[in-house]
Amino acid sequence: MTRTPASARTTPRRVRWLVFGGLTAVIAMITAGVLAFQTSKSSTRSSLSRPSLPPAPSPSLSRPSSAPPSASPPETPGSEQRGAAGKADGVVPDGVTVFDDSIPAVAKLDPELLKALRRAAKAAAADGVAFHVNSGWRSPEYQKQLLREAVSEYGSEREAARWVATASTSPHVSGEAVDIGGSEATAWLSGHGAEYGLCQIYRNEPWHYELSTDAIDDRACPRMYADPTQDPRMQQ
Repeated sequence: MTRTPASARTTPRRVRWLVFGGLTAVIAMITAGVLAFQTSKSSTRSSLSRPSLPPAPSPSLSRPSSAPPSASPPETPGSEQRGAAGKADGVVPDGVTVFDDSIPAVAKLDPELLKALRRAAKAAAADGVAFHVNSGWRSPEYQKQLLREAVSEYGSEREAARWVATASTSPHVSGEAVDIGGSEATAWLSGHGAEYGLCQIYRNEPWHYELSTDAIDDRACPRMYADPTQDPRMQQ
């Protein structure tokens, strides 16, 4: 009987241990990789499901541009308590017509002008056109406010005068002028206003109308001024 050398007997055992150790290392590496992948996937899923917050708005350093001088500034709750112009000064809310007696800007217009406006508005309604009032009577304080805003917007009193009169000369303060809103309404008045004595006075203000009784007889309005600076009444 031949004996197997001791070295030969230990070699297979050593190989088995090496194989076992190698497999263990491989399994450990695979396990670590799976755990890392699951952790990464979980983190990604968490970041996708959580909405990002919008950046905080930075305060604006510029003033919002002011409305055209002919338009009424928006009225905010409590504005009258803070001393700003309100309805009582002639500020006109949206949607006001020439028939709204509860609005001072309409109710305080010259009675003859208001009568002519309502007659014209009824005739225009038959043609599917509505008259909305953007501005009518104004208090002297409101007129002064509009003039200050115009000077700030246009950069000088001279340029502002092309759009806004002083409180002492403005026909709005005396209730003798109205600003009609809507291109359809002003187009209708351009064609039919003279029949009711309603005339556009300034070429640069197609919304501004005053009463001219001579226009009713002549069936034509007097020649328009280029702007208020050309109107002799504004030179007082």
